[in-house]
Amino acid sequence: MAGGGPSRRELFVGGAVAATGLAATGGYLAGRDDDPVAAPVAATRPEPAVVPFHGAHQAGIATPPQAHAAFLGLDLRPGTSREALGRLMRLLTDDARRLTQGRAGLADAQPELAGLPARLTVTFGFGPGLFKAAGLEKERPFDELPRFRIDRLEDRWSGGDLLVQVCADDGVTLSHALRLIVKDARDFAEVRWTQRGFRRAAQPRGQTQRNLMGQLDGTVQPTTLDGAVWADRGPAWFHGGTVMVLRRIRMDLEKWDEADDGAKEFAMGRRIGDGSPLTGRAEHDDPRLDAVDANGFPVISEVAHIRLARAGRPAERMLRRGYNYDEAVSADGVIDSGLLFACYQADLARQFVPIQRRLAGSDQLNLWTTPIGSAVFAIPPGCSPTGWIGETLLK
Repeated sequence: MAGGGPSRRELFVGGAVAATGLAATGGYLAGRDDDPVAAPVAATRPEPAVVPFHGAHQAGIATPPQAHAAFLGLDLRPGTSREALGRLMRLLTDDARRLTQGRAGLADAQPELAGLPARLTVTFGFGPGLFKAAGLEKERPFDELPRFRIDRLEDRWSGGDLLVQVCADDGVTLSHALRLIVKDARDFAEVRWTQRGFRRAAQPRGQTQRNLMGQLDGTVQPTTLDGAVWADRGPAWFHGGTVMVLRRIRMDLEKWDEADDGAKEFAMGRRIGDGSPLTGRAEHDDPRLDAVDANGFPVISEVAHIRLARAGRPAERMLRRGYNYDEAVSADGVIDSGLLFACYQADLARQFVPIQRRLAGSDQLNLWTTPIGSAVFAIPPGCSPTGWIGETLLK
């Protein structure tokens, strides 16, 4: 900073932070994306669109999914107190509100990269360790997830005290925002994992995305977010927030390639070509789970994915934002590929857990998919132009 005065980082870390913020200018493997909250971006070239940062809920959840995503899991440094967490979240909120509106962060060394917001959203979540560090374990709105029988979880993709979800329609915009957020957090936390994903950008709005197995991915979403996604029960500070589960699901695409369409459709309960249920003609037809064939067998198998993943009531549906990933290619030409499955629900025990238990028990897709990462976070409600994310808990 010119003039030899204290840097912005020193002000935040030292505790000399203003009480108010800066005003802004300006399925798992099958679900539904034709809903306004889940429609993919249409243009092949990202537009300089701006997603509002302030509001009752954080952006990046009901926002139509962007083409690129980065999920950052952080572990708090030993001794990080509730007061320090408040400073951290003020700092992170300050930069997030600026970057999402197309403005550079106050300590931004590359301000020219901030001018194309490309529907950038930055969303924050609190893991179990944050509640413990703040001495607020009774305020945690979820219990730890049980270990499911299909899980082969790796520490490098699991857990975390603090989540930052960064999404944008432009890769440079996302990379710039992620780097600035990581720099902001260095004095308070260290990186546990980073997981990057992508969706098709060159696809008309309203068409369901395909995952790397070729399946239409996102056919059934909540008809309303109130009660299903946005919490109105539990701790008062959490009202307007949601619980997020992030699962890293590895796909055995080599083995999947060996299966014929009949085997794939038996496992899914849907046709590969158009995503229609085996009892219907169009993707969004409601599957008839009681239908039987000429031999008396269920048309949609008892182990089909869509049968087991089906919520008992519409209010128990989870909102899903799936992102594909592919990593290094092995020496023999096999790509490490899969799905970053992010889902959001008001009540973890009522929505996610029972569905996942059924899927873990007998889902035929388990022959080709393996969960290797898992993390759960409370996503706080949004904030006002003079507030900051997490203030309802940490203030």
